Amino acid sequence: MSDRRRVGIFGGTFDPPHSGHSSVALSVRESLDLDEVLLVVANDPWQKSATNYVSPAADRMAMTTMAVAGLKGVSASSLEIDRGGPSFTVETLEQLRVQEPESEFFLIVGADAASGLTTWMRPDDLPALATLVIVDRPGSPVTSDPIGWNVMHVVGPGIDIASRDLRGQGELGFMNSEVLAPAVRDYILEHDLYAVHRV
Repeated sequence: MSDRRRVGIFGGTFDPPHSGHSSVALSVRESLDLDEVLLVVANDPWQKSATNYVSPAADRMAMTTMAVAGLKGVSASSLEIDRGGPSFTVETLEQLRVQEPESEFFLIVGADAASGLTTWMRPDDLPALATLVIVDRPGSPVTSDPIGWNVMHVVGPGIDIASRDLRGQGELGFMNSEVLAPAVRDYILEHDLYAVHRV
């Protein structure tokens, strides 16, 4: 095993962050013996924001920080929010490699996202910046590896949750509290985040 610091990059909108996100982060960290997994909160998730309402970045950052509080080796990152503008993974990885030139980076994506990597900004530059970690669903066939990447596979925790389903529940009193950290659910209620903008 290398002595270099091993850092997982798990980017997303996290609108809201739920137990599926935290479980994936913990599973990958433990499976690959990573020193840390960063949940990188998108400032402007450009592939979503053009057609869907997205909660303010400050709210999503606050919720993600709450969601990972107390999880060993998992933390929330505001790197893309601090940078501003549309969030491009290639720029995030380049920035991290400048900040931590001795670290080794692992880009964590689900199997569905892995199949769409060619639609990301500057996709040909990405493989040189990180090892790709594809989180496969339990029982599902392993997906074909994207060309050009160093790829690792991790079987995910098997928690089938989508943030859009939580947002779409509308009546906040009936949100699925079992998949939300209590502090996150309280934050949603206090700030009335999903009462108007239903998706």
